[in-house]
Amino acid sequence: MDANHHETALEQAKRPRSIIAGPYGHPFHPILVTVPIGTWVASIVFDIVALADAAEEKAFSEGAYWLIGIGIVGAVLAAVFGLIDLLAIPRGTRVFRTGLTHMALNLIVVVVFVVDFAVRAGQGYENASTAGLVLSLVALALLGVSGWLGGRLAYHYGVRVASEGTQSEGYR
Repeated sequence: MDANHHETALEQAKRPRSIIAGPYGHPFHPILVTVPIGTWVASIVFDIVALADAAEEKAFSEGAYWLIGIGIVGAVLAAVFGLIDLLAIPRGTRVFRTGLTHMALNLIVVVVFVVDFAVRAGQGYENASTAGLVLSLVALALLGVSGWLGGRLAYHYGVRVASEGTQSEGYR
C-alpha cells in the first residue's frame, strides 16, 4: 500500500492483524471452531445414548464427559484466534459491536460447559447426567446464536473474507 492510500475500515477488517491469525482470505478461527462444535454436539448424542440404554451408560457417559473437556480446550484455542481477528476490526462500528456480542456469547457458552464438566465430575462422570444434558443443550442453543453472529461477521460484513476483486479470480 502506498503512502497516499488509506485503508478503509472494511479493508482493515479483511486483513489479519498478525500472520498468526492465518493468511489473508484464509483465517484460522473458523476452522478451529469446528473442534468444540463437533465435540459438544457429539457429547449430546452420547448423553442421549447413555440415558436411553443402561447397558451402555458408563461408556457413553464417560465419552460425553471427555468430549466436553476436549471442546473446552478447543474453544479456548479458537477464542485466541477469534480475538486476534476481532482486534483488526475498527472500534465504534456495528461490525465491532457484533464481534463483541459474538465473543461474549462464546465466553458464556464456555463457562456453561465448564460448569457442566464440573457437575459431571462431581456426580461421577461414568453416570448418565440429566443435569449435564440440560446444561449442554442450553450451551449449544447459545452457541447457535453466537454462530449465527459469526456467520454475519464473515458473510454479511466480510470480516477476514477476501475482497471481491480477489474472489473474482476464481471465476475467470
